[in-house]
Amino acid sequence: MESWRRSRLVFFIDGIPPTFWLIVFFLVPLYFIFAFSFGTKVGIVGIDAFTTTDSYTRIFECVAPEGATDCSFVYLKIFWKSLWEAGLTTLICLLVGFPIAFMICFASKRWKPWLLLLIVLPFWTNLLIRTYALIVMLRTNGYINKGLEGIWDGVNWVLGGALGDFAPLEMMNTDFAVVFGMVYVFLPFTVLPLYAALERLDHSYIEAGLDLGASQLRAFWTVVVPLAAPGVASAIVITFIPALGTFLQPDLLGGTDSSLIANVIERQFRSANDWPFGSALSMLLLYITFFAIAAQSLMGKRRRARGAEK
Repeated sequence: MESWRRSRLVFFIDGIPPTFWLIVFFLVPLYFIFAFSFGTKVGIVGIDAFTTTDSYTRIFECVAPEGATDCSFVYLKIFWKSLWEAGLTTLICLLVGFPIAFMICFASKRWKPWLLLLIVLPFWTNLLIRTYALIVMLRTNGYINKGLEGIWDGVNWVLGGALGDFAPLEMMNTDFAVVFGMVYVFLPFTVLPLYAALERLDHSYIEAGLDLGASQLRAFWTVVVPLAAPGVASAIVITFIPALGTFLQPDLLGGTDSSLIANVIERQFRSANDWPFGSALSMLLLYITFFAIAAQSLMGKRRRARGAEK
């Protein structure tokens, strides 16, 4: 392939459209959000940018409910809850997605395209429709409770009615429903980078480990997992970041106590009309995202440095 240095004009001409798109539709809106985060409201719709840090200070304030004496760090608790549920979602997706990606990687050439199609098939359906489908499954009279009730009645009939009546599980408007919904939505984001990393593996390394006496489980942990580490890191970042910023699943599947930071941001822009505070929350979320990407990049550099030393 010819070096771009020999055709700099062509290179720069080809780079104009993506650079224009990046500046106009990413950097410019991001600049306004950054400016608003240091601003104050002027009238109903006006914002005076770069005048104060009150919006950031408000995030770390200890707020006492009306009529109460004890205060709590409301927004920090919501941030922590968002980090916890996004991390839990990422962990579950990783534990479920790794075996799936491994199975697809070692499937026959006939079945591999069909298995990949099953992974990307949910992207062909609107996210809102898929979330409402989860509501049909998780609600009190949903399919999950109906299936459990059928199993309960069958066991209860065998035991002569010793179990009593079936009590349906309350899954809607809980943190369980939120995490369940996020795992359902973001699992393909974990499987695809894992599959890409596993597909590039040299299978002779696995065969060598087995020939040297390692069991299949040990070969998996000592050969496959370390070699797939870059894909694991990419899968964690690609899953964690959108899970941290999601608001549809908490809004539809969770109750009033299941709101995450993205729901708070959405309310600041739409209901409360407090754009400076919403911008400050958004920027803090962006700082966390940049930290996660920087940590993943740093770990990648250290891994490559250790590989070069060996």
